[in-house]
Formats: sequence, structure tokens, C-alpha cells
Amino acid sequence: MTDPLLEPFQLKHLTLRNRIFSSAHEPAYGEGGMPTDRYRLYHEEKAKGGVALTMTAGSAVVAEDSPPSFGNLHAYDDAIVPWIQRLTDGVHEHGAACMIQLTHLGRRTSWNHDDWLPVVAPSALREPAHRSVPKEAEDWDIERIIGKYADAAERMQAGGMDGIELESYGHLFDGFYSPVTNQRTDEWGGEDGRRQFPWRVLEAIRERVGPEFIVGLRMAIDETLPGGIDANAGLALLGRLEADGLIDFLNVIRGSTHTDALLSEVIPIHGMPAAPHLDFAGMVREATQLPVLHASKVDDVATARHAIREGKVDLVGMTRAGMADPHIVRKIMDGREAEIRPCVGATYCLDRIYEAGEALCIHNAATSREATMPHEFAPTGTPRKIVVVGAGPAGLEAARVAGERGHDVTVLEAMPWAGGQINLAARNPRRVDLKGIVEWRVAELERLGVEVRYETFAEGSMVQNLAPDVVIIATGGQPQLPPLEDGAENVTTSWDVLGGDVRPAGRVLFYDDNGTHSALSAAEMIARSGAELEIVTPERMLGIEVGGMNHVPYARAFNETNTRITLNQRVKMVHLEQGGLCAELGSDMSAHRSTRFVDHVVVDHGTQPLADLYFELKPESTNLGAMDHGALMEGRPQALVRNDAGSFQLFRIGDAVASRNIHAAVYDALRLVKDL
Repeated sequence: MTDPLLEPFQLKHLTLRNRIFSSAHEPAYGEGGMPTDRYRLYHEEKAKGGVALTMTAGSAVVAEDSPPSFGNLHAYDDAIVPWIQRLTDGVHEHGAACMIQLTHLGRRTSWNHDDWLPVVAPSALREPAHRSVPKEAEDWDIERIIGKYADAAERMQAGGMDGIELESYGHLFDGFYSPVTNQRTDEWGGEDGRRQFPWRVLEAIRERVGPEFIVGLRMAIDETLPGGIDANAGLALLGRLEADGLIDFLNVIRGSTHTDALLSEVIPIHGMPAAPHLDFAGMVREATQLPVLHASKVDDVATARHAIREGKVDLVGMTRAGMADPHIVRKIMDGREAEIRPCVGATYCLDRIYEAGEALCIHNAATSREATMPHEFAPTGTPRKIVVVGAGPAGLEAARVAGERGHDVTVLEAMPWAGGQINLAARNPRRVDLKGIVEWRVAELERLGVEVRYETFAEGSMVQNLAPDVVIIATGGQPQLPPLEDGAENVTTSWDVLGGDVRPAGRVLFYDDNGTHSALSAAEMIARSGAELEIVTPERMLGIEVGGMNHVPYARAFNETNTRITLNQRVKMVHLEQGGLCAELGSDMSAHRSTRFVDHVVVDHGTQPLADLYFELKPESTNLGAMDHGALMEGRPQALVRNDAGSFQLFRIGDAVASRNIHAAVYDALRLVKDL
């Protein structure tokens, strides 16, 4: 029986080789608004991996007064055309189609960067997420922007794109037709006038690019907003667009984006249902003759296959899944579905765009680093004996990469199971999908024949008796206490809470001096348990290292449990008093202090390395533990020799070096071991 995912699909004149596409998203890999090599190689890898269509940009902006708030490409600049041509040529070379999403962000951006032009919108209504108060677009703004859309479409056609998709949820295009965002009383407002701008844009584009060029729409058929476009109104709009012949396909969205909470419903994170809008997309497909595309938390092949087999959609998007593993389709074709690296829904990719200006997969460090980091490995010509100590994310990745390259690998793990700190993180029921990071690697080690010895507390003599050529210490860390003036013996750690060793009840003060998931996750569990919780942090915002999408469920839990949030405060000391604890709080901002009388004080200050074994082995190593950073970053093997009497190379990675995160641990392992 033919796999429905592998059936070709005809989109106008374009034959797509299967039914899986990567939907438009902005990974912010461009330079100066241009899709330079990093951007191109990222999309080429998807094409190599067998995807039918990769939709670039999310979105490319058509005008200068649409400042690129998340690294958007500059579709308004003629200089982009040769870069687009290189991108499309690279994707086409590997058999995939290539399109691009265009937009004017409207109010969904910020005015205070790039050209510092005023943000424009149909009405002067502020978007909560980006906080800009827009100017109400004047007649000359509207005419200018319509022309800019057409200009941008023409540039994309000149650059070899197979088609374009217009963004029509939360941006200027749909801002005109939605009664929530268009409160005008002139000819661009009202029941009939609201449609004029999007229709004029599509007509101008079609006039410029001709009838054969593919033009589609990624549209919120239901905004799920009081007073907004509901499903009936959305389908009516779609029917008119279809009848007027203005679009060639529809990419279905359900929801709105103007707050982080609403955006997380459109792009769900872990702990939320899979494919929540798939049935809605199926309903839309029944109401139109247009080809229907859809992408929203389709994390796994079984769900994607169901979407096509049951006729819910014509093309199914596996976008974040494709960041975790860009070779999904090829593995399906080769009968290797079990080897597909899973998307665990962590949404580190999306959060990191805002936090650090680039999208990264939480556990595929090669994604976006295709120029230097391989997704697949050639066998080494000189197999070596490698001992990895620790089976957390760093150790598992080191062992996996070494096994893929054909080395003889032994992993020593003190616990009866693999996973390290991920096992703690997954104790929060909402974050249990993180276990996929571990389970996939354990399965890969079994496939590769890597030996893992559990319940084995490694000592120096034990490691040396294995006669290793290379020893990699990936022993992780242990919780460390924040600096207190007094009373460290009176506090417990977030690890104790996550692990279930301590279940704080009554009045609980949580001192978050780290700002990461471990703190907020433990605090969430305390809040949901019924305790009376106050979170204290020295930062100016809660969970400063946690991005906006992942912040939503934490904030929801704290709001629903009446948790008290106290910013700009440190716990200075904790002492026993009146049958409980007295915590003294102070601030970096002044000398003022206050007190809290509670039953428990829980703290999070990150981890300190568990590196005793590393320091025990260091004198016996050839490199004395030294890492050649130049070689590491340039992709050369580690060749430092600082001790001629040594018998093995020694390295440490992940939290055994310093308190960081899962991605850092995986990246440490990949870039070291790929060159051993």
C-alpha cells in the first residue's frame, strides 16, 4: 500500500513530490535582511531530507515601515534578488519546491530600530505583544503599501521562487478586514470597506506577476476573538477570494497572535494537545476547492499520515519537527521511521528568536549550523576506544555521535537509567515530552551497538582499566545554593521539589536566583499543590531566561493559584523562628530590608559541576584536560599534548563544565566528537 505521505500533489502547474512541507517561519538566520549562506543551507538541508516544499521567511517584509522585529528578510530591497536566486537554486537542486511568505507587519513590530519609521495599522490600536502605538494609515500610506506588496512579489518571482504566500493573521493584511483591528469610518472601514485593502493587494500582485505564478494565503479563518472574524465570517471571506480567483491555495490558521497567550494557542508548546487545529482545517477543506495546507504541532509521522489519509489537508506541515530532524521524509522512504529525531515541543526554537535573535532546536545542534555541523556522519578511518562518563544529554549525544562514526564506545552511568537532569524536568507532568530527548538517544545507542553500563559509579581506576584513547566526562552538575549571609542549612532546592523528595506545604517562599525552567517548573508544581506561594527574584522580570511562549503556562499557573511575585529582591538570610522560618529580603537597589515568615524556603541558583572524576584523571591525560578552542570552533581534531606520559585524551562537556542548558550540552558533545 502506498504511504499517503509519499504521494505527489499537483499545485497549479507545480508537481510536489510528496505531502510534507515546512511552513513559513522566521529563524532569523539572515544578515542585513538578506538570506545569506546560513539561511540558505538551513533550507537546503530540508530539501536534501526529502521535504516537498520549504516555505521560507516568516515573513519577509515588503516595506521599510514594517521593521523586521524578528530577523525578517527585506523583501523591499532589490539587493535581495540574487540572494533569493541562490536560495531557490539550492533548494531546487535537491528536488524540493521553494516559496516565500510576504507581509507588512502592521502593528506587530516595534518602531525603535532599523529606519525608525512610524508603525502603521488600519486603526491606532496598540498590539500588547510588541507594545507599539501605531499611526492610523493615511490614504497615501495605503496606496504606497499596496504597491510595495506588488514590488516584493515581483522580486521573489525574479529570484526563482515557485510562489508566494501572504501572511493574513495578526499583520496589516488581515488587520484591515478584521473588525477587531479596523475601526475606520472612511472608505477603508465598515462592513464593505474592510475588504478593500486585501483585495487591492492581491489584485496588484496578480497584475504584476501574471496568472501562472502561485499566490497563496496563510489565513486565520477563525480569529477566536470576541467581535473578530469567526469561522462563518472567515469561510465567507474565503469563498469570495476563491470566487474572484485571487489565490491558488490556503494555509489554514485558527487563532490570534497579539499576546503570548494567544500565540501559544496557535503554535502550541509541550504539554498542550498535538495537532489541535487539524479537524478545523479539515472542516475548511470541505468548504473549499482550493488546495489546503496546515501546520500546527504536527510533531510525529503518525499524525501527519492521519492528516493526509483522512483528507483533512492536502499538504501537512512538520515545521518544528523538521528543525529537530530535517531528514524526516527520507527516513520514511528508507523505512527508518524509528530513527527520526523527535520534536519534543520545547519551543526553544521560537522563544530564542526573541531572547537571543536566532532559532535553535533544543536537541539538534546541527540545525542552522549546517556549514560546520553535520546532520549525518561518515565513518572514521581510525576507530578509537572512547569512554563516556554520564548518560545525561551531553553524554548520550557524545556516545551517539561517536557510535555513528564507528568508534568503540562505552558509557558509564551511576544511575539505573539515562537522562540526568532531564528526568527531573520531566517530573512536571506538563514537560514530560522532554523525555523524548533521552529515549531517542538511548534507542540510537542500542541500534549502534554502544555499550551502556548503568548503576556503575565510575572511578579513576575503573576508567583507566578500560584502556581508553579518549575519556569524556559528562557527569553534569548538582544544585548549588545562592550566596546567603546566614541560614543555608534552612533551605531546600528546586531539585528536591522536582524529584519529589520534598513536598512543601503551607507558606512557601521560592527564591529564584537563576531565572530558568528548573526554578519556574518547581515553583509551578508547588503552586499547583495548594501551597501558599511567593516567588522572589532579584531580576526585573520573572523567569528571565525563559522565553515568552514557555512563560505562558507558568504565568497561568501562578495567576490561577494567586501566587505572589516579588521582583528586585534577594533572600539575604533564613533563620528558625516561631516554629517556622524567617526569611530576610533585601534589594540591590537600596539598603531597605523586609521579612517573611514561612514554613519552607526553596531556592534555585543553578548547578555546580560534578567534576571530581575529571580532576582525578586530569594528571593521567595527554592534554591535561585542555580543550583547544581554536580547533573546536574551526572543526579540527583536538591535538594538544601537554603530558607525554599521559595515556588518553580527557575532555569534559555540558554541566560538568558549568551550569547551562540542554542545547549547550548537546552542542558541546557534537562539535567535540564529530572531529575525534
